[in-house]
Amino acid sequence: MKKNDKIQLTITDMGVNGEGIGKKDGYTFFVKNAVIGDTVSAVITKMKKGYGYAKTLQVLTPSADRVDPPCPEASRCGGCQIMELSYKAQLKYKEQKVKNNLERIGGLDMTSIEFLPIIGMDKDVPLHYRNKMQYPFGRTADGHVVTGFYAGRTHYLIETKNCPVALQGDEKIRQAVCTFAEQNALSVYDEEKGTGLLRHLLIRRGSATGQVMVCLVINGDELGTLDLERSFVAALKAADPAIRSICLNINKEKTNVILGKTLRCLSGELYIEEKITCGKEPLRFQISPLSFFQVNTAQTERLYGTALSFAALKGDETVWDLYCGTGTISLFLSKSAKKVIGVEVIPAAIEDANENAWLNGIDNAQFLCGKAEELFPEAVLQENLQADVVVLDPPRKGCDARLLDTIRKVGPEKIVYVSCDSATLARDLKILTGGADGDNTDSLRLQNYTVKKVQPVDMFPHTVHVESVVLMIKTEN
Repeated sequence: MKKNDKIQLTITDMGVNGEGIGKKDGYTFFVKNAVIGDTVSAVITKMKKGYGYAKTLQVLTPSADRVDPPCPEASRCGGCQIMELSYKAQLKYKEQKVKNNLERIGGLDMTSIEFLPIIGMDKDVPLHYRNKMQYPFGRTADGHVVTGFYAGRTHYLIETKNCPVALQGDEKIRQAVCTFAEQNALSVYDEEKGTGLLRHLLIRRGSATGQVMVCLVINGDELGTLDLERSFVAALKAADPAIRSICLNINKEKTNVILGKTLRCLSGELYIEEKITCGKEPLRFQISPLSFFQVNTAQTERLYGTALSFAALKGDETVWDLYCGTGTISLFLSKSAKKVIGVEVIPAAIEDANENAWLNGIDNAQFLCGKAEELFPEAVLQENLQADVVVLDPPRKGCDARLLDTIRKVGPEKIVYVSCDSATLARDLKILTGGADGDNTDSLRLQNYTVKKVQPVDMFPHTVHVESVVLMIKTEN
């Protein structure tokens, strides 16, 4: 077999990125646009020593779990990798993905762990769940300004209209912005040259409040003249009267990072408000273009509710929320704890956290700006601050190894780990359980933990991403 050969495959499994997996003469292929249960005709795109890649040409016999995707661009767009799979099958795939990573990477015995069924969304085909969308700008072949999404693993823009996972209402705003750009001859950013004005269109919506934010990311200091900016505001408000915040984000760096650090407000405030309910009463949060905030509000309540349940606070604990972001989990924890200390490296997030604490009248939550792996050991080991429960909610790359060692030195009674990547979660759990110590003599002075519960939560239907909440208890010696 060689590149460009056509082959027939039966798909027996799916990879971590949603690609189908099939075998031909004992050789494994990862197959784009195929789902488990399909029999497909495919063309080989790459051959390696132990495996290869192929692209589906035709689905000869569709899987019982294959569905017609609710988006015409599902097979090309890089946003939703498994939209051709029924939602029931998506949940099963994600649940197994977490379990496999914990077993294979973490070395955990899953028979001794309470592995709870994944929490999915209520609808059979969940749509319109994303409260934040970021649309890159581009041009069609005939020069029209468009927005869309990049094809998987490329920077080739696919024009997207009425994206089915965006909250309803985005399309009017998207059309208004593109029309305004064409009427006023605004240039579009060219990644290779670093020239052009319009980079991204950011839309955020408060699912509970109905408030809308529109932020234009530009490669410059201004949209144009003052009259032009006023006209832009008028065009947006005509498109959607619910818009509360209109602003510019200045990003003049030649980078694929979407947002710059500088904001200019054109109308309203630099934030919108959202409400999340975990427990008896909701908390209010101010969200700016730079704020990290979960994009699926309904599932956020379930995710954070699980974390609170696992923490099972009695009211006399000091809780450390490491990688706290804008303090969302911290503020919910504060309702049942003596004190919560949140740590986050991003200054703007700490400002948001303090503002949100004030907004909700919470005075037992303190937020520190810095690296968790530096601030936490200094505070607990050198200043003797208490740490009864540690909550971890790191970025996709997982926790810093130094932080994990410090946690094991401090020895809190419980660890609640909220993860957006089960592979790095498994790696970190292996360390926390002592399974990665090897011959390290320092490990004799470190506390080990036992994984008690794992709860997967589907925050991003139709994608391969899955969140997990893990409860760990200090192992008795």
